[in-house]
Amino acid sequence: MYYVYFLLLSNTDIYKGSCANIDVRVKEHELGKVESTRNFRPVKLLGYEAYLLKSDALRREMFLKTTEGRRLLNYRDIINQERKRGRVVEGAALEKP
Repeated sequence: MYYVYFLLLSNTDIYKGSCANIDVRVKEHELGKVESTRNFRPVKLLGYEAYLLKSDALRREMFLKTTEGRRLLNYRDIINQERKRGRVVEGAALEKP
């Protein structure tokens, strides 16, 4: 299986990535071994999607990194859900460029 996963970063951004072993990859993010998220710890796994083919997972990841894909994720709703659960610091920026 291949996965596309979503991490909530400490600056309220959502990181999108893909991997073959989600447990190992999330641990790498948590330990600061991934350069792009190292300065935005702690990270929280918001969710993931599973695919049989690596090419499907990569295609989905690339789509989610486009403007249309970002709109699909609807950042504001995700952040508000996490805020209700007490997992996002009040006053964090919600607007995306």
